[in-house]
Amino acid sequence: MPQNPAIFPPIRSARPALTAGIMAETGLDECRLTALVHCFYAKVRADAMLGPVFAARISDWEPHLARMVDFWSSVAMMTGRYRGTPVVRHAGLPVAWEHFERWLELFRETAAETCTPAGAAHVVERAERIARSLHIAIKNAAYLERNAPHGLPVAEDAQAEKGLAQIEPEPLDRVELGTVGREGDEGDVRR
Repeated sequence: MPQNPAIFPPIRSARPALTAGIMAETGLDECRLTALVHCFYAKVRADAMLGPVFAARISDWEPHLARMVDFWSSVAMMTGRYRGTPVVRHAGLPVAWEHFERWLELFRETAAETCTPAGAAHVVERAERIARSLHIAIKNAAYLERNAPHGLPVAEDAQAEKGLAQIEPEPLDRVELGTVGREGDEGDVRR
């Protein structure tokens, strides 16, 4: 369902033609993404497993929600609005794959409630890839932290950088990640 210019302001995009095509194909628009983000994070905040993780890190939700709308606009509609480093911001979180499974469960549920079927499929596919990527980053960061030379901050000292470059990342459990990816997905990490 394309935007009605009389009702919705034009969407900000660095690639307007690409964004317009995605919007026409998926029914996503600024209002749907805003509803998705706000409804999803309301569920996350109330969730027994995820709520405490977020509450310990976010005290002012309005800027976070605005940033997440920009993020999902960039991810889902290729607008280029988000400027940030999500992997770095998540790398040290005390979470396991079970947290990502719950995050995805709530995201899928909210996408189905707030988006068209095509739009929900579009954002859920991206959410699954994001969950896999962040999980890998968190596992690798934890591995590097455990194996960093003692007494040296990671990558602050040239000798430490040389030593860390020789550390092989911890192998990932295929079963653990295989619950999200589909064989043959370009984002499938099981290859």
